[in-house]
Amino acid sequence: MSKVIAHSLFTEFDVSLFKAGKHYRLYEKFGSHITTVKGIEGTYFAVWAPSAKEVSVIGDFNYWNDSEHQLNVRWDSSGIWEGFIPHVGKGDVYKYKIKSNNNNIVTEKSDPYARRCEHPPKTASIVWEDNYGWKDKKWMKSRKKNNALDAPYSVYEVHLGSWKKQIEDDRFLSYTELATELVDYVDEMNFTHVEFMPVMEYPYDPSWGYQLTGYFAPTSRFGYPDEFKFLVDKFHEKGIGVILDWVPSHFPSDAHGLGNFDGSNLYEHPDVRKGYHQDWKSLIFNYGRNEIKSFLISNALFWLDQYHADGLRVDAVASMLFLDYSRKDGEWEPNEYGGRENLEAISFIKEMNVAVYENYPDVQTIAEESTSFPKVSSPVFSGGLGFGMKWMMGWMHDTLDFYAKEPIYRKHNQNELTFSLNYAFTENFMLPLSHDEVVYGKKAIVDKMPGDEWQKFGNLRLLYSLMFMHPGTKLLFQGGEFGQTSEWNFNGSLDWHLLEYDVHKGAQTLVKELNKLYKKEPALHEKQFSHEGFEWIDHGDHKNSVLSFIRKGKNEADNIIVVLNLTPVPRENYRIGIPKKGTLKQVFNSDDNKYYGTGNFKTKKLTSNKKEWNGRKNSIELNLPPLGMIAFKYK
Repeated sequence: MSKVIAHSLFTEFDVSLFKAGKHYRLYEKFGSHITTVKGIEGTYFAVWAPSAKEVSVIGDFNYWNDSEHQLNVRWDSSGIWEGFIPHVGKGDVYKYKIKSNNNNIVTEKSDPYARRCEHPPKTASIVWEDNYGWKDKKWMKSRKKNNALDAPYSVYEVHLGSWKKQIEDDRFLSYTELATELVDYVDEMNFTHVEFMPVMEYPYDPSWGYQLTGYFAPTSRFGYPDEFKFLVDKFHEKGIGVILDWVPSHFPSDAHGLGNFDGSNLYEHPDVRKGYHQDWKSLIFNYGRNEIKSFLISNALFWLDQYHADGLRVDAVASMLFLDYSRKDGEWEPNEYGGRENLEAISFIKEMNVAVYENYPDVQTIAEESTSFPKVSSPVFSGGLGFGMKWMMGWMHDTLDFYAKEPIYRKHNQNELTFSLNYAFTENFMLPLSHDEVVYGKKAIVDKMPGDEWQKFGNLRLLYSLMFMHPGTKLLFQGGEFGQTSEWNFNGSLDWHLLEYDVHKGAQTLVKELNKLYKKEPALHEKQFSHEGFEWIDHGDHKNSVLSFIRKGKNEADNIIVVLNLTPVPRENYRIGIPKKGTLKQVFNSDDNKYYGTGNFKTKKLTSNKKEWNGRKNSIELNLPPLGMIAFKYK
C-alpha cells in the first residue's frame, strides 16, 4: 500500500501560470522539498509527466521498489504528479519510475529540478537543501555599476576541472579549494569577471559540461551546492562578478535525462527536424510548448536567485535561431512565412531576456551568436532579442587569421584587422578568445603565431594589446594569459610550470597590466559600444603595417592615442597626426622589459609640432618597437 500523503505546493494560479508559460519560479514548486506535514517530517515530491499512467518515487529508502511510493496525479489536467513521503530527508537518493500511457513504456528518470545529483557515472538525484548564509550584501548592492555597459568588463573563462589539479592525488580542486586559489588568481590578474563553463550537472566529461542532465544542480564533481555558493561568495568578496554558461539550446538523450521523459517527446520537439541536433547528437527543446518555456526561464532565474550569478552566457544561440542550422535541403521545414527563422525559439529568447532583466536589472545576458542576425543585443521593446552583449565572432576569426600570417604578408591583409570597426557598433560586442579556439587541432593561441619564440610572444603581446584597445568588452580563456603552448586538455591541468620561464611570466604580466589599464582609463570602457568612443588616425598605412587610432571617453582629457607596429621591424621617426598640440605621456608600451619585450623603446613623453599629417594640423614623431603597441595621453 502506498505511503504517500496527499499534499501540494501548487495553487491553481501556479498551475495556470505554468501552463501559460509564465511561471518563472518553478524550482520553488517542482522537485523535492523537505517539509513537515501533519507534524511528520519528510519530503514533498512533484514532477511533470502528462503521458504517465503511474509515477513512483524509488530510492534507497524503499529499496528501489516502485510499488511503495506512488505519487498522485493532479485533477486539473496539468500532468503534475505529487505527494509527501514521510521520513525521507536530506541526503536520500531517488529517481522517478514512470509508466507511460504511450505503449506502456517504462522510464527511470532523475529529477529535472533536483538541487543535487550523484557523482557521475551514478545518475540518481539527491534530496537536498542548504541554509547558506550569504556574505555578499556589499557586492549585490553595488554590482549594478560593475555590470554596466559603460564599465570595464574583462572576463576570465574557466573550466573548473582543468584549471589546476591537485597533483599529488591527481584530482580536481574542490569548490572550497578554488575559493582560495582561483579567486586569488583572478583578483591578482585584475579581471573584473570570471565565467564558468557549465557547472550544472552533466554525465560525460568530454562534453565539457555542455550536455546537461541536472539543470538545477551544480555538478557534484567539485563538492556540495553550498560549497559552490561559497565560491561565488568569495569572488564577490573580491569585487569580481560571476558569469555562468547556460545551455537552453540542447540536451543529451541519456536514459536518466530529459529525453523521452514520460514515454513521450515531453521536453524535446516531436519533429526530428526541430528536435534533434545532428552535430551534437542531442535533443532540442520544444520552445513552442508553454511548460518548457516555464522550465527554462525558471532555470535561468534560479541561478541568478539562488546562486547570486551576475550574468548568463547563453550557449549556441545561432543553432536556436535558424531552422536550417547545420541542415541540408530537405532536412528542415520553413516557418509559416516561408523563412528559415525558428519563430518559437526567437519568442522564447525574448521572453527569457525580458524575465531576466525585469527581475535582475543589474546582471547581463551574453549571446554566443555567430551569424549576422540583427539586433541581438538590442532591447526587446525596440525589436531586438534582448541580450546585453553578443560575442564578436567575426573579430575573433579575422584577428586570429591575420596574426597567423608571416609579417611580410601582413601589408596585403591589414583589412582583416580593420574590418571589424565597420560593424563594431551594430551590437554590444564582447571580444572572445575562448576555449573553442584552442582545441581540436586549432593549436594554442601563442602557437598560432609565426616566427621564433620571441616573435611568437611578441605577436601574442600585440594581439592582447590590440584586443584591450579595441572597442568592446573582453574574454580570455584560461592559460591564454601566460601563453600556454599546448592545446587545452579538459582532462588535464594548465601547464603552470611554464611560469618559471621569463617569456611566459612576461605575457602574464602584460595581461595583468592591460586589465589594470582597461579598468583605470575611462576612454577604454565608457563608450566601448559607441562610435563616439573610437576614431581612426590612420588605418591605411599598409606599406609599414602600422595602425593608429584614438579611444575616447566622456571627458576629452581621458582620450588615449594608440599606435601598433604589426611587423618585427622597428619603425623609427614614424609620424602620426594628433588632435591638438601639446605634450603626450606614455601610458602603456607592450615592448617593455617586464613583458619580455626588447625594452629598447622607452619614450616617456612627446611634444607635438605644428606639422600637418594624416589630415591634422599637429603631429608627433615616434620610435615604434617591433611587434609592439604604445599608448599615450595628453599631459
